[in-house]
Amino acid sequence: MDTRIALIGVLLETRESVDKLNHLLSDYGEYVIGMPYKEKGIHIISIAVDAPNNIISALSGKLGMLPGVSTKTIYGKTT
Repeated sequence: MDTRIALIGVLLETRESVDKLNHLLSDYGEYVIGMPYKEKGIHIISIAVDAPNNIISALSGKLGMLPGVSTKTIYGKTT
């Protein structure tokens, strides 16, 4: 199956969704190739993934539906 490299940027503005966010990252753990970063009361997480396009879209969409969570996905030009 063809995969793409993508970076999902996550802004977590409240701690309300931390458990659900961690659960989703665990569910998609086989595709995640990055680690989170936390600074100054707002949590900025960069998630690097190597996965099929539908998996990347599903993860990004599910994360973005959590309360207090915003996401933006950047796709690499190579497959």
